[in-house]
Amino acid sequence: MARNSQDLMEALNLIAREKGITVDVLLQSLANALLAAYKRMPGAAEEGMVLIDPDTGEIRVWGQELDDDGNVIREWDDTPADFGRIAAQTAKQVMFQKIREAERDLKYEEYAGREGDIVTGIIQQTENRYTLLDLGKVEALLPVMEQAAGERYEHGSRVKAYIVEVRKTVKGPQIVVSRTHPGLVKRLFELEVPEIANGVVEVKAISREPGHRSKLAVSSNDPNVDPVGACVGARGARVRMVTNELRGEKIDIVSYSDDPAEYIARALQPAHVREVRLDEQDGTATVVVDDGQLSLAIGREGQNARLAARLTGWRIDIRSESEVASQGDYWAAGAWVEDESGELVWQDAEEQTGTEAEISSESGTDPVVE
Repeated sequence: MARNSQDLMEALNLIAREKGITVDVLLQSLANALLAAYKRMPGAAEEGMVLIDPDTGEIRVWGQELDDDGNVIREWDDTPADFGRIAAQTAKQVMFQKIREAERDLKYEEYAGREGDIVTGIIQQTENRYTLLDLGKVEALLPVMEQAAGERYEHGSRVKAYIVEVRKTVKGPQIVVSRTHPGLVKRLFELEVPEIANGVVEVKAISREPGHRSKLAVSSNDPNVDPVGACVGARGARVRMVTNELRGEKIDIVSYSDDPAEYIARALQPAHVREVRLDEQDGTATVVVDDGQLSLAIGREGQNARLAARLTGWRIDIRSESEVASQGDYWAAGAWVEDESGELVWQDAEEQTGTEAEISSESGTDPVVE
């Protein structure tokens, strides 16, 4: 058994060096496993312990008799005659188990705390509820709720995703990623725009409707650097790279301003805004645009106005110049309303019913006139 003991210790030391596991942890795990094996043997004592000499690797099993208080009142060497063979088999199992555990821990440590980072994965499997991405050493889970509308994920294709959560499980780390998170847009611009990566240009706010459109507000810490131009790039090269990664999602980049009225006007681009009237008490901004700009300012199904509101944090009511000039001073054909979750959504007048279609004006309460 001496030779086997030496071989055992050499194997344990090798595993410890290669996998970053201490020898003490391996010996303790082996001792626990050997004790369990001993207790399954015929004639084994009800209580016992296994001692492994860390220098020689010699293994001894001590049977024990305990009193009612759990104190050892008798102890004897009860090492089975063929325990060396059992020890060798058990040691292999323990080492394999510890290797798997160490590898899982290393994978978890590699991604733990990386929420908010961007990763590149290869599409491996697509199911009804999720898509799996191969990140190299681990797989990432892209739930259907984190998938952008209209995107299709072909097996073997590469895709970038935003890490939203890293969970530690018995099977290893479970990494949950997103293609809908606004942070994905920010990280993609950091990859393409050195001025953002080095802090010269700062992303102040992002609003996004995944798969359709995003708005990005940026500012510059250097008066010689145009933040919008830096993000767009020469002939639109930089923003085009981001758009391509987002499968054609449109991106509006606007210059941030500390002046709310100016910021709101910029946020409604590409529409041209004539005037912004602020009601700071209820956080509402009334925006006046040329008649021909009204539909552009509101956007398809209210998308442009909705994204501008999220970007700026203001409730936005949009009116045409003729509506403002008229005696009734009617609102634009729609209104901002709260949905069941409390989120502001634009509702066209024709979609409203009953009193919802009666939109307040300065002269009273009248239905919207198309």
